[in-house]
Amino acid sequence: MPNTFPDLGINKQLQQSLAALAITVPTDIQCKAIPQILTQTKDIVALAKTGSGKTAAFGLPLLQLMDTKNTSVQAVILVPTRELGQQIHATLVSFASHSPEIAIAAVCGGIPIKPQIERLKTAAHIVVATPGRLVDLLNRKAITLTKTAYLVLDEADEMISALKTDLDSIVAAIPKSRRTLLFTATMPGTIKQLVQNYMSKHVLHIEADMETKGHQGIDHQFVVVAPIEKLDVLLHFLSAKEGERGIIFCKTKAAVNKLAKNLAINKFSSGAIHGSLTQAIRDRVMGQFREGHIAILVATDLAARGLDVKEISYVINYHLPDTYETYVHRSGRTARAGAKGLSVTILQQEEVFEIPEFEEELGIIFNEMKKPDAQSTEENNTLLWAKKIFKTKPNRSISVAFKEKINTVFHHLTKEELIDKILAHQIAQTTVVAPKEEAPSQKKKKK
Repeated sequence: MPNTFPDLGINKQLQQSLAALAITVPTDIQCKAIPQILTQTKDIVALAKTGSGKTAAFGLPLLQLMDTKNTSVQAVILVPTRELGQQIHATLVSFASHSPEIAIAAVCGGIPIKPQIERLKTAAHIVVATPGRLVDLLNRKAITLTKTAYLVLDEADEMISALKTDLDSIVAAIPKSRRTLLFTATMPGTIKQLVQNYMSKHVLHIEADMETKGHQGIDHQFVVVAPIEKLDVLLHFLSAKEGERGIIFCKTKAAVNKLAKNLAINKFSSGAIHGSLTQAIRDRVMGQFREGHIAILVATDLAARGLDVKEISYVINYHLPDTYETYVHRSGRTARAGAKGLSVTILQQEEVFEIPEFEEELGIIFNEMKKPDAQSTEENNTLLWAKKIFKTKPNRSISVAFKEKINTVFHHLTKEELIDKILAHQIAQTTVVAPKEEAPSQKKKKK
């Protein structure tokens, strides 16, 4: 198999851009997909894990195939979220840094449409779009796809609901002679139906790095807790991972908000994203996470799409996902670009029976993590209490006279004696009271 980009047929301009980005060795999906896209005419269905380099697998050959003398939209890349669209747009722009004649535009939802309409009045060889926004632009006659030769569906398994509504309109606007390139991390029945409905009969199937369905390099673990212990066990884990970056997935927006509040109370460097937050807030939190200003991201599944950060060392499933495919996408946020990663699922006793089902369906092995004992949990909670005191800002409204009265009480104690007394008082007063978690659903996971 070719092991360099020149071997795959990538031209010199793109090679220069890759060299500047320190990208020298193609991944498995790139080795398998790039020559087929460059030299063949068939539609392609590519199955490859999250983080395996899919953007370069379709992006590099598309850039090379663009006719820069033709200012029409020649390729459309559909993505499930604005965040992923921005990520792909930025990546393609970096790949094209030595090919300035190639014009690339991003038209995604969540931001005003007028600047995008203005952008489309100039040349755009490749357009990265979310389905809803693209349909809106088509309805406004702000974009023309009559010369489009390539349609890419990226993260197709995460885009099913949007595609069901909008794909008919998009496909109707693109010539039947187009090539469709579908990239996905999982192959549920809905994707197979989509392939039958919208792609040619002679589809080329590519599968890469899927021996264990995209989980190489990930240590899958689970810990069984009582509802009252769930938050304490999570906080204990996060304390042990201080200085590392991770993502905590929750099922609902309300759960994200509640957990993010608890992390903030306990002074963890964290942020939250979900669909009900404004785009500006989501962008700010995602930017802070990418740049390392916050260490923990609490998120719903769809909100975290498009996040490509290599240094995510762990993923936590605070709630067991509803589908096997969702677990693939969650755990795929870690162990990117060949790194090692950890995926921890926090379960209640009545959910444990589902672990063998996940193992069988996904071809992976879960190891049980022992939960911390009561003493270790109590010590961690006390340590978090101490950190909260340390990070508490002084109350400037307290009068000097009252401060003097307090000082008089403690003035004869050394620092060590004061700490001993405060610590003893805290431990004596501490009672662990946590709200019960909702009973987990025992609904069978969708395949």
